[in-house]
Parts: sequence; C-alpha cells; structure tokens
Amino acid sequence: MIDTHNVIAQSFRRVREFYQYHPSEIFSLKLYSHRKVDRRNYNTPSCDEVAALIVEDFDSSDHGHDIIVRSTASQLQRIYETHALYWPLQYPLLFPYGEDGYQLNIRYRGQQEGYVPGRRTRVSHREFICFRLQIREQEDGIIHKCRRLFQQFFVDCFTMIESQRLYEIRMKQSTIRGEVLQGIKEAMRRGDDEASSIGTRVILPSSFTGGRRYMFNRCQDAMAICKHFGYPDLFLTITCNPNWSEFQRFTEREQIPIADRPDISCRVFHAKLKCLLSDHKEDMYTIECQKRGLPHAHMLLWLNGESNLQSVETVDEFICAELPNPQKFPSLYNVVTKYMIHGLCDLLRPSSPCMKDGKCSKFYPKRFVDQTSFDEDGYPFYRRRNMGVTVKINNVDIDNRFVVPYNPLLLMKYQAHINFEFCNKSNVIKYLFKYINKGPDRVTATVGETYNVGESSQVVDEIKQYYDCRYLSPSESMWRIFAYDIHHRWPSVQRLTFHLPNQQHVVFDDADITTHVYLRNKDLLMMFTAWMMVNRRFPDGRSLTYVEYPGKFVYCSNSREWKPRQRGFSIGRLSFPHPAAGELFYMRMLLNEACSAMGFLIDDKEYVSAIKEVVEVAFAA
Repeated sequence: MIDTHNVIAQSFRRVREFYQYHPSEIFSLKLYSHRKVDRRNYNTPSCDEVAALIVEDFDSSDHGHDIIVRSTASQLQRIYETHALYWPLQYPLLFPYGEDGYQLNIRYRGQQEGYVPGRRTRVSHREFICFRLQIREQEDGIIHKCRRLFQQFFVDCFTMIESQRLYEIRMKQSTIRGEVLQGIKEAMRRGDDEASSIGTRVILPSSFTGGRRYMFNRCQDAMAICKHFGYPDLFLTITCNPNWSEFQRFTEREQIPIADRPDISCRVFHAKLKCLLSDHKEDMYTIECQKRGLPHAHMLLWLNGESNLQSVETVDEFICAELPNPQKFPSLYNVVTKYMIHGLCDLLRPSSPCMKDGKCSKFYPKRFVDQTSFDEDGYPFYRRRNMGVTVKINNVDIDNRFVVPYNPLLLMKYQAHINFEFCNKSNVIKYLFKYINKGPDRVTATVGETYNVGESSQVVDEIKQYYDCRYLSPSESMWRIFAYDIHHRWPSVQRLTFHLPNQQHVVFDDADITTHVYLRNKDLLMMFTAWMMVNRRFPDGRSLTYVEYPGKFVYCSNSREWKPRQRGFSIGRLSFPHPAAGELFYMRMLLNEACSAMGFLIDDKEYVSAIKEVVEVAFAA
C-alpha cells in the first residue's frame, strides 16, 4: 500500500534498505538510579512505556531536531520539524498516503489577511497536533490504533512543541534588552544613542512552564496563600485508576489497552480531578507522572474555621488508617483492600521497590496505636488498633499496619488510590510546598556500544558517556498537548512589583534609539507607582497595604491602572528581590527591620524576649 500510494516512499530511501547495505554499530541505553541525586526526580521508571530522553533539557544552543533525509539519488537534505513532510517521512505507517503535517502560517478558518493587534491569526503547533489527535467517528483513526508507535508519535510531537517555544523565546532574546530607567538616562548623558549598547539580554521568562523561575514563583505563590489562610490542613494524593469503568468500557469496545491510549486516560483523569476540585474552595494541586505510566495529582487543601482539624477526634473523623469491618461495611472493605494497602515489604518482601538500606522508605509496617497523636516535628501517628481485621495478600495476612491513610467518602466516590494526610504543622509546610513544585522528571542514562566477544555469544556493553536527561513520558506529553493545568491554585496570586525611584525595569528593542526609549518610558506608570496614584482617587484603598490591595482592586496591565474589583478575589505577594538587586534588596531588609521594631510585623521576638527575661530574674522552684 505504501509503495503504491505514498509518493514520499518512492522518492526517499527506506531505512531498512540503508542499514542492510551499511551495517553499523549497535548501541544500548541503560537507566541508572543512585543516591547522590534527588530520587523524587531521578527515580527509575516502574512501567513499560515509550519516553523521550532530552539531554540537559532543551539547551539554549539547540536549534530544534537535527533531521536529515536521503533521497534515492543519495542526496542529503536537512529539514526542520515544522516542515510539512516531516510527519509522513518519520511516521509512514501513521500517514500511509503521505499526508502533510504541521507547517508554519496555517491560518484560522475565516481569518482575513493582515495583522490584528492582540490576536493570533495562525494555528499554533500545539493546536494542530491537538486537532489531529481528536477522535472522529467518520474517520478510521489509524493514528490511535498504532499503540507503541502512537506513544512515540505524540511524545515526539511535544518535544517539537517545547523546542519551538524555546526557539521563539531565543529569537526574541537576540533583539530584546532590559535596563532600569536611570541607566537609560545615564546612557543618554554619555551620548550612547544605540540601545544595543546598554542593558542586558532578557532571560527565560517565569511564564515558561517547568522552568526554574516558573517553579520558584509557584512555590512563592503557595507560601503567599499559606500566609493568608494559614497552614493547609490536608495533603491529598489521587492516582489515576486503570480499572475505572470508563476505561473498561473503552477497552472492551476498541480492544486496545488503556496504557496505549494516554489521551483517554488523561481526559478521564482530568474530568475526575475537576469533579474533585468542585467539592473544595481553597486548594492547589500539581500534576505528575513520575515514570509510572498514569498521571496522579498532589493537592493541598484548606478547611474553613468550622471544619478545622483542631483535635485528635476531628482528625479521626476525616482520616482513617484502619481496615473497616467487612460485615458492616463490605463495599468499603473491598475498596480499601484493593487500593489502600501498602505493598508487602520489610521482612515479608525485602526486594520491594520501597526498600532502601534494608528499611521501607515509607516506614511500613506502622506500629499499632490506640489513639492518634503527633510527634515533635508535626508528623501524625494515626489510630491503628489491633482489632483482628485482616486481608490475605499473597498468602500473607495483612492488618492495619499496612493501611495507607484515606477518607472513606472520597474513596467510595472515586474508586482510586487517594492518600489523605493531615499536614497542619509548620515544620512540614515548606517541605510539602517544595515537594509539589519540585520540577519535571529526570533520569541518569548511559549509552554503551554492544558487541560480541569472539565466537561466543557473550555481549559486552562498553559505556560511552553518562547523560543527565529530562524524562518525558507519554502521559506528561499528552497532558501538556491538551493544555491541561500542570499547577492549579485558588485563589489566584497577584505578584506585586516594586522599585526605587527611577529604577523601574524597562524592556526595549535592540534597534531602538536611547532617547526614544527614555522619552517613551519616563512618565509611564508601573504597577507600584500606579498604586500610589490610585490612592488619591479612592479613599477606601488608603487603609489597605500594597499586599492587601489585590483583594479589593484589580490591576489592568493595558491601561496601567488599578480599578475597583467587581468580582472575585486575589491575594497579593511582593516579588522576591534577589541579593544581586543591590540597593533594592537592602532597602527591603531595612524596611522589614523597621516594621518589626515598630510592631507592624507579627513574629516570636516578643515571646523570646519574655522567656529570656524570666530566665534572668526568676528563681528555681
């Protein structure tokens, strides 16, 4: 069929024919796990899946995929991933008729010629791929039936999307510069007319999903929510269940394992996650895959004042770590024993994946406890009574010591592994915030040359080089292609910028004239100065601090002004000044100390001083 109908196959050499006449070396790829790196990011895969390994992530010097094709006349030609023929060349089984793939400048249907400010008129790479991945009854859908090749295709597609985004940022960085207004003014005095001679290049923006600045800001936003509402009460982890009824019906109808259809698993999990979020108001979550095949979400939840877990009794009402009575609650017993039992480990199974240095990394089996309590660091010891209720797994009787904490209501509703933990203690908050914002999966890999020794069949792998790689799984690729949120929080957090007089940061083009840049920005209001101006118009806002202002007012970036908020709510957070900011950083430190001395900030200094005073003057009993 391909030979008959695919014109591209007739024009280019087949890879199989090339390697038959030009045998080459055989290489092997191995993944390693060691203790010198963060195992939360560098853990080895625990499932069989197709994945992309991106060496050193998307490097700044990278210019996309290095794709070279050889024609039947042995002529070489380099093409980019945005070339219309890349898809039919790379995946002839998915596009047997040589259909065109994505190419630049595809217009939206009904769009007229010409540039429209503030509106995209052309289809993005992600939108085109998402369009091709949709299920249509009138089409055969050969792409969705290719299983492993389907996984390889959309993982490759997302690497193209990500590399193209970074390429666009890199191209803009070559022409965009940034400098404070005072620096531009001093350049004018020196007679520097060319804007390219001042300022610095603009680095990777914090809006790029997964970047270091993106993750840092997400962690700071989480701390701002914590500062406003207090410590979160619950830490929840929900994992996609491959045995959900939606998946079973799909598998029976299509005869394709759900592991080979991450598009279906991501859609169903996203729908259930939205349903779970609808039951809560103040929350934040992070989506992960962690090389386990199916996605899962980490969530932090805040309870209102009436439902706060202030006592051991209320903790026991929300969280259970015991097997239910199989006679009184048979359905709950079946669900708990199916999803909420920690696997056999310790002496029962020393080779379990959770075993590190001869001990379970999750500290199972737990000890029997008659009443819930907390240790000095705030970690809970849930009630696990020895009531004689067990479940037999691999001919071993498992009791309450192996039960993962859960909430019965959520467990029965969603029929999945939902770990429910109490976390309203100061010592664990920063750890949880860093955990849910730890960044993308990574792996350590080696490439070795495989060859036979003499006449024997012994195979030797000679390691060539170690690589630190970004690990891109099918579930993560599909989740990002569908543009689902990787991080979610409610309420939103408004990052508030501030600066010293004439020290506001100005962004300008490399080809600009210095005088034009200065005149264009010298009277322009910034977020900080606009806040000062708006207090003249609205007396109600004068009683609010800068951080409290987003709760009552909203900042319009287009008009550069604050307006009274009509609906919704937002939390303000001052941007973090880096020590390299110099005067701004030191001024912030001085202001904090001054506010603390005047009693405007709440801290423990007063209590510490009182304790020291008592120690100095009090007598021993």
